[in-house]
Amino acid sequence: MTLPDKRLHAYRSDLADVRLKGRVEADRFVAGTPMCIIRPVLDMLAGPSRQSGLNTQIVRGASVAVFEEKDGLAWVQAGDDGYVGYVEAEGLGAVEARASTHVVHAPRTFLYAEPDMKKHRVETLSIGSRVDVVGETETRGTRYALLSSGEAAIAAHLRPLSEPASDWVGVAETLEHTPYLWGGASAFGIDCSGLVQLAMRMAGRSAPRDSDMQAAGIGSVVEPGADLASLERGDLVFWKGHVAIVTGPDRIIHANGHTMSVARESLSGAVARIGYLYGQPTGFRRP
Repeated sequence: MTLPDKRLHAYRSDLADVRLKGRVEADRFVAGTPMCIIRPVLDMLAGPSRQSGLNTQIVRGASVAVFEEKDGLAWVQAGDDGYVGYVEAEGLGAVEARASTHVVHAPRTFLYAEPDMKKHRVETLSIGSRVDVVGETETRGTRYALLSSGEAAIAAHLRPLSEPASDWVGVAETLEHTPYLWGGASAFGIDCSGLVQLAMRMAGRSAPRDSDMQAAGIGSVVEPGADLASLERGDLVFWKGHVAIVTGPDRIIHANGHTMSVARESLSGAVARIGYLYGQPTGFRRP
């Protein structure tokens, strides 16, 4: 019997998600407790140690199911993409009675203690963070959204959750120059598959977290030919362990370890540069 992918299913020999009963073996099965992320960004680690590698990140307002808390770490499954890992328990809070209403659509934005950019800045949020807006006000010509949590945000940096972006590639382009971070999934640091996933999520489209999952399941396979000339804006180019987004003829944008940033370059140049060390593209898909 093939076991479920542990990246997307919460099970260990001692503990497992009750929904996996009959599919995996474990000493105990429990139902996950719904909670939400209350920090701007919460690292999801691969193991139950703060020295474990970074697998992905979750931003403020996202939901998780918590299966265990031990030594200050919580074993959770993310609500958006189902990814499983360990996070700092202090970064979790109770699910609010009111659901989030808006999402941050600027690459980064500040929350203020009151609706005035000259007043105390409380924290900084990444694109994709969710907040609950209860009102608006204006100070010296700038509109502020008033949040149920008590802070104020620049209203123009938010958009209703019911109004996703129309161009997910355009979202990715706003993140140019963001530092590269293995496992990163926010505008403070991001990796190649995180860029694809975050940009698509902002347009109301779902994408799995890792590049191998994306290569296996996003959209349909494209056969562009040897010259790659038939690739269109929004097509994805995959290498082993890497993905890039086509932005136009012979142009891509990707979070990459060469520039250590989200950068644009020619597709032909990337194929030559990457191929020298890691081989040719392994596939192409059209979301």
